[in-house]
Amino acid sequence: MFPEVVLSPVSRNDVGRLAEWLKDPAVNSSWYGVGPNGRPLHMGYDPQDALAASEEEWARIFSDEDRKLYSIRTADGEHIGEGQLVIEWPLQEARLFLLIGRKDLWHHHYGTAALIKLLDQAFRGFQLHRVWADIPDYNTPAQQMFSHLGFVLEGHLRGTHWRDGQWYDSRAMGLLAEEYERRRARLLRADAQQSR
Repeated sequence: MFPEVVLSPVSRNDVGRLAEWLKDPAVNSSWYGVGPNGRPLHMGYDPQDALAASEEEWARIFSDEDRKLYSIRTADGEHIGEGQLVIEWPLQEARLFLLIGRKDLWHHHYGTAALIKLLDQAFRGFQLHRVWADIPDYNTPAQQMFSHLGFVLEGHLRGTHWRDGQWYDSRAMGLLAEEYERRRARLLRADAQQSR
């Protein structure tokens, strides 16, 4: 059964938790690792810099029309991760990023539930045509989760992710709006039958 999750605006406390999660080698190694300066890498902004940002800088980061940032919360409001949609409006598509930072919730379907919420926002909220993700070869749980939701392999990208002193390849996986609606209906039906 999929747990209930909600998307909410990102707060400074959320970014502080994200910065702490990314210090954990298990979390950052499944994400983007650490840079040459030893700081964990993150897409779109540096959490440490964001924590020290002025109100104007904060608004620039978290109110960008082309990069939608969300905190992921449980039904009772507990912050467990972050999702991003980087939108190319002329192409009606978005690149999706998803991180569940709470390791104790890994493999309990929180990632899948959050992915459904982000896809609902992309396809139903923003009326996009396509969503895609760049998933490193070393992150097989993410590949399986995206495949389960109907994403298909669209390409193999060479040397895209730096980790542990070497470059790793990744997979471009995509999903179209009409494919998602069919897959979503099947998943939720199956989930409802399992919860009976």
